[in-house]
Amino acid sequence: MGDAGPAFTPRVLLSMSLPAIVIGIASALVLWLLDRAAALLQAGIWTALPAALGFDPAAPWWILLVLTATGFAVGLVCWLMPGHGGPDSATVELIQPAVPLKVLPGIALASIIGLAGGVSLGPESPIIAINGSLLVALMARFAPGVPPRLALMLAASATLGALIGTPVAAALLFTGMAAAIKGEGSLWDKLFLPLVAAGAGTITFKLTGAPPLAFSVGGYGDPHPVDILSGAVVACATVAIGLVALWLFPRMHRAFHALRHPLLIPTAGGLVLGVLGIIGGPITLFKGLEETAELLEHPGSRSSAELAAIAGVKILALLVAASAAFRGGRLFPATFIGVALGLLAVALVPSIPLALAVSCGVLGMILVVGRDGWLAIFMAVTVAGDIAVLPLLCVIILPAWLMVSRVPEFLVRVDAGGSAAPEAA
Repeated sequence: MGDAGPAFTPRVLLSMSLPAIVIGIASALVLWLLDRAAALLQAGIWTALPAALGFDPAAPWWILLVLTATGFAVGLVCWLMPGHGGPDSATVELIQPAVPLKVLPGIALASIIGLAGGVSLGPESPIIAINGSLLVALMARFAPGVPPRLALMLAASATLGALIGTPVAAALLFTGMAAAIKGEGSLWDKLFLPLVAAGAGTITFKLTGAPPLAFSVGGYGDPHPVDILSGAVVACATVAIGLVALWLFPRMHRAFHALRHPLLIPTAGGLVLGVLGIIGGPITLFKGLEETAELLEHPGSRSSAELAAIAGVKILALLVAASAAFRGGRLFPATFIGVALGLLAVALVPSIPLALAVSCGVLGMILVVGRDGWLAIFMAVTVAGDIAVLPLLCVIILPAWLMVSRVPEFLVRVDAGGSAAPEAA
C-alpha cells in the first residue's frame, strides 16, 4: 500500500485524535464481544454440560470428542460460509490486508468456535482482521482521504493495546509501517494516532471487566553479571526450540492440506489436537492465557520432565492448530510455551532467577513466532511483572535476534498449486 498520507501537522493530529479515540473504544468493544461469546460457549461445553450430565470435563474421551467436533464445526465454516472463514491464518501476518465485509462473519464464527473448543490459538489475528476491515471500509465511505495503511494501523494498535494491556508496545510495533507512510512529520507524529487508539482500546477493554494480562512471578531483585549469560542461554535455547517448530510448520501444513477438502482438514486437526490434549492434559488446551497463570501459580510444583512434556505438547498443538485451517493467532500460545520453557530452565538450574528465566523464555519464543523485538521485550516484561528485567532483556535480545533475523517468518508461503513451499516457515 503505497498511498499518500496527510501532513501530520499539530492541527491534523488534533483533529484526528477524537476519531482515534473512537476507533480505540470500538475496537476494544468488538474484541470484548468476541471474547465474551467464546467464553460463554466455552463455559457451556467444558463446565455446564459436563456438570449437568455428571462427568469429568477432563475425561480423555470428552477432550477427544470436543476437539474433534470443534474441528468439524470449523470445517463447516471454512466450507460453507462466504469467504470460507477468511484467509488461512497460517499464511497471513498478524496485520493483514482488509478483507471484504461479507467474509467477517465467517472469521468471527471460526474464531469463536476454536477459542471455545480448546484449540491452541489466540484471538489476535482474527479480531485484528475484523476490526481492520471494518475500519478500512468505513474510512473508504466516510473519510476517503485517510490512507488504508493508517486505518489498519489504528485498528490494529487499538486491538493489540486491549489484548496485551500495553499501548506503548502496541504503537511501537508499527514503527516500520509508520515510517513508510508518506506525509510530513516525524516518526513520533505518525505514531501519535496509533498510540491514542491503543490507549483508548486498552482503557476500554479494562473497563469492560476483562481480566488483565498480569501474572505473579515474584520480583527479580538486583542484577548480577552472570544473569546476562544465563538469560542469554535461556533465550537462545528457546529460540533454537522455536526454530525446530519453524522448520516443521510448512511440512505439517502440507500434510494436513493433502486432505484437500475444507471440511476434512480441520476435522483431522481437531482429532490430533484431542489426542495431544489427552497426553498433555487440560493445561495444554485453549489459547494459553489462563493456563500461563496456572503454570506460574506454583512454579516449583512440576518436575523438569513434566514441564518438558507440557512445552512439547503445546508446541505440537500450536503447529497442528495453525496448520489445520483453524483461525487464530499464535501470540498467546507462544507466550505459554516460553513460560513453560523458562520454568524448565529453573527446574534444571535452580540458581537462575525465576523472573529472568521466564521473561527470557517468552522473549525467545515471541521472537521466533512474532519476529518483532518490541513485542518480544514488552511481552517478556509483562509476564515477568517486573520492570527491573528490562535492562537485561535489552542486552539478552541481541544474540537471540541474530539467530532469527535471517530465517523465514513463522508463516506458510503457499505456491500457485496451493501447497506449502518447502522453504517457507
